[in-house]
Amino acid sequence: MSSLLYDLTQILLFCLVILGLTRPLGIYLFRVFESERKPLPRLFGPIERAVFRLCGVDPQREHTWQQYTLALLVFSGFGVLITYALQRLQHLLPLNPQHLGPVAPDLAWNTAVSFTTNTNWQSYSGETTMSYLTQMAGLTWHNFTSAAAGIGVALALARGLTRRPGFIGPRTLGNFWVDVLRSILYVLLPISMIGTLLLVSQGVIQNLSSYRQIITLEGTKQILAMGPVASQEVIKLLGTNGGGFFNANSAHPFENPTALTNLISMVLIFAIPAALTYTYGRMAAAQKQGWVLFGAMAFLFLAGISVLWAAESHGNPALSGLGIDESAGNLEGKEVRFGVVGSSLFATVTTDASCGAVNAMHDSFTPLGGLVPMVNIQLGEVIFGGVGAGLYGMLIFALLAVFIAGLMVGRTPEYLGKKIEAKEMTLSMLYVLIFPLLILGLSAWAAVVPAGLSSLGNAGPHGLSEILYAFTSAAGNNGSAFAGLSANTPFWNVTLGVAMLAGRFLMMVPVLAIAGSMLNKKVVHPGPGTFPTGTLLFCGLLIGVILILGALTFFPALSLGPIVEHFVVKHGRLF
Repeated sequence: MSSLLYDLTQILLFCLVILGLTRPLGIYLFRVFESERKPLPRLFGPIERAVFRLCGVDPQREHTWQQYTLALLVFSGFGVLITYALQRLQHLLPLNPQHLGPVAPDLAWNTAVSFTTNTNWQSYSGETTMSYLTQMAGLTWHNFTSAAAGIGVALALARGLTRRPGFIGPRTLGNFWVDVLRSILYVLLPISMIGTLLLVSQGVIQNLSSYRQIITLEGTKQILAMGPVASQEVIKLLGTNGGGFFNANSAHPFENPTALTNLISMVLIFAIPAALTYTYGRMAAAQKQGWVLFGAMAFLFLAGISVLWAAESHGNPALSGLGIDESAGNLEGKEVRFGVVGSSLFATVTTDASCGAVNAMHDSFTPLGGLVPMVNIQLGEVIFGGVGAGLYGMLIFALLAVFIAGLMVGRTPEYLGKKIEAKEMTLSMLYVLIFPLLILGLSAWAAVVPAGLSSLGNAGPHGLSEILYAFTSAAGNNGSAFAGLSANTPFWNVTLGVAMLAGRFLMMVPVLAIAGSMLNKKVVHPGPGTFPTGTLLFCGLLIGVILILGALTFFPALSLGPIVEHFVVKHGRLF
């Protein structure tokens, strides 16, 4: 098989698996959250009822958007405090065979915020910083709860758009506690258990052993880190969390040992975000609505992997005069087990879905190759996006697209029969503007103060790219990084923590407010001037709105970073 055909086969296989999973998993999610006929009622039903009784939750009592928001914020704030305390006290707690000390206050703050917001940005090496108890009871716990919270917000917006007035009572969007529990109990835990056993069978380690010292072939001593890796690995991917047990993340052979585990990892990242589009179609009682969102996501994904794969497979032009064989492409910073296409596909998937797990170092990509992951995040992480976050982000863009279409034809815009008015547009623009304000404002600050510049590993446009990528990843709740930036300093830990908190919750609140505003609006029957939203035309308009807003917002900054670096490197210069 030729190299080109082999690469195309990998990409096609991944796409077919995701497409094949979207409908059945989407139906399953619909049954879990919206159907009276829950799956496996004899298995999950008693557990669900017992937890509801223990916590004093009435599953029949639903929340207004304000109550839903308050529950989300209180729950998340509690998670930050618990995780911070666990890190600071880990030296006094069990399951710490390496006798690791307490985590520094600024790093503990950054990590607590990072995992609470589903970002999993890591300014530390997991195997030398966090005890087993901290990894399991703190970080892995957040991998479940933060993903469940994201699913809940997406469901709340979907209910606001699809429910008709009087469906279950006035102004209710579901129950936050019910959505979180069912996400964990019916979806995240079962898949994680099965996936953990599958990864263990492929060589991913799972133990509570002390680190092991071995003698290498050269006669030197080497320490091999151990730990409960497989159980954390699945949920870090399935919940689009991304935090690795080891510093090298999914490039480490104990986390991602084979080509099969690499494929499984990427499928886990996309599985729920893709399926939620089908679930949304079921909730709207019009499956075309879900497929339009899926189609827009798929088009942007394919465009991204095409550019990234092409950039990396042609090698680095700055090395062209050194006599180096680059027929295999730019292998710098890539794990040779996966090669260029495996690394390019993983980088595209993980930044499309706000996961942040990596099997290659994005800092070592070619300028255009590194541009793609950055742009994926800057488009709003709507290309499948994080668990829940991708769906509600894409629905916000759908409302904007409908509004623009309404302006073109001179009619009040409608979506699913509900009129889009000034309040919804104000909230939508607030959602859209918060993101670039965080990224560009904090990046500009870091680029001019000594505390920000002191952490750079590179000068010139690549250094700017490292700063821009860091705040893009933090505000977008992605967690991947251009590794040339040494971010474990008080300045970076605090500012990135602020970006993560704001990028999560200052964008969730407008989403829930839109859901509450849309919930009880009267449904208008389609007329001759109604713009249909279940067509290829609307899919194209939706893609155009996403790309135009992204370009207008971020192109000036990108032109000073990876774009100018591309032309500099093309002429044989390095910074």
